[in-house]
Amino acid sequence: MRILATLSVLLLAAACRSSGAGTGSGVAAKPAMPTEVTPARVALGDSLFNNGGCMRCHGAKGVGAQNGPALNDNAWDQLATGSYEEIRALIVSGVPKEKIKVTTRPNAMGARGGRMNLNDEQISAVAAYVWTLSHK
Repeated sequence: MRILATLSVLLLAAACRSSGAGTGSGVAAKPAMPTEVTPARVALGDSLFNNGGCMRCHGAKGVGAQNGPALNDNAWDQLATGSYEEIRALIVSGVPKEKIKVTTRPNAMGARGGRMNLNDEQISAVAAYVWTLSHK
């Protein structure tokens, strides 16, 4: 009976280790997709981002450019968490020139997409698309 109990404990520990569960596994849990990030919103956001003003500063597919940071990783200049809500709020408010952290970038990020003047649904779509760039 003792052998069976020991074997059960070992199997359970091995299962937790291989799935990344438990503490100290070294495997970061992938964040859950926000309910606001839907396929339709991501598709619209992709189109707005890559055919509008966003691409001029952040590069095609958010790879970064001279005036804007890359958005396809989680080491962003202006964000702390990279959450959908934080991304959306940043698009709504923009980033004034005096708050740009990299001094070689000469231009501010306009609120609501600057000249694009995105409406609320378009902002949600761009935020959904940008969220997917760094949460693959």
